[in-house]
Amino acid sequence: MMKYFIIISLAGIIMSCKTNELYLDVVEPAPVTIPSNVKNAGVINRSMPTNETKSIDDISKVLTLEGVNLDKDGAQVCIRGLADELLNNKRFTAVKALNDIDFRTSSLSPFPEPLSWDIVKQICQETGTDALFSLEKFDTDTRVNYSSHKVDIKTVLGTMPGIEHQIDVETIVKTGWRIYDPSSMSILDEYTYEESIVSSGRGINPLLAAAALPGRKEAVNEVSNKAGHGYAFRIIPYKLSVKRDYYVKGTDNFKIAMRKARMGKWDEAGELWQKETQNSNMKIAGRASYNMAIISEINGDLDSALNWAQKSYEDYNNKLAPDYVRILNNRLYKNEVLKEQEQEEGKE
Repeated sequence: MMKYFIIISLAGIIMSCKTNELYLDVVEPAPVTIPSNVKNAGVINRSMPTNETKSIDDISKVLTLEGVNLDKDGAQVCIRGLADELLNNKRFTAVKALNDIDFRTSSLSPFPEPLSWDIVKQICQETGTDALFSLEKFDTDTRVNYSSHKVDIKTVLGTMPGIEHQIDVETIVKTGWRIYDPSSMSILDEYTYEESIVSSGRGINPLLAAAALPGRKEAVNEVSNKAGHGYAFRIIPYKLSVKRDYYVKGTDNFKIAMRKARMGKWDEAGELWQKETQNSNMKIAGRASYNMAIISEINGDLDSALNWAQKSYEDYNNKLAPDYVRILNNRLYKNEVLKEQEQEEGKE
């Protein structure tokens, strides 16, 4: 049994040596497309509990050691972070934080019911906004872990045995968002985000251990601000690093091309792979065709890359090609979405 395992493992290593990895940056479309008619954005906070649920919420805060106004202040910081970042990207003519409107959510469920379209339209008409970015939920959950162990305590009388108490507090900041578009009466996005903050305090008694905890409220506000800024990025295209495999073995030209590729001379490597696409050996021609798809993607020609990848599989039955064909089709679709988003912005 052990010999069989070693043979299989070595086979896997040999197979993996046929290819090298490369990484390239691709531009992904923004997760959320904002219509071109939306020029003025309103930012609202409806994450505060109603009077009916406030008593339940207060009990929860006591039980989980949440600080006074931790949620309220964190939500306001979150809203400011979102509004600041929306203004930074210059996508909108104006961004208004609608702090004067007292929004409430009537449920402590994971996500509240959406606002009615009558309310959304009324708010937009009265505030001169075209869409609403809404903080639908903001909540902090706290988990406490208490422990103690024996230590030696230095005193003026010398070292004495004692007990050190440790309190570990994990605070989970939960946010939920929606974007309301009254003109199309559609919710453009619905998104939740969580981040955990862990802090520890030590002392010779539980009270001193708790007092030694670092500034928890400041940490929550920092995460809240980050969550607001981060949500604004959902309307912006972003870069993503992706991995590709290309063949480096088969003929001398593959070996030379590998060295050229390592030096960044991809076009010269492509010329060598192009020659091998005419090789009489189907396996070699299939690998070369596959590599031509890689070099085409590197050069930004996705249509040519797709044609080469399809040829690699259809004509030569290359095993890596079907997955690559799916990847390229997905990239072509996303590029169309990117073009549509750029056209929407161009209409402003």
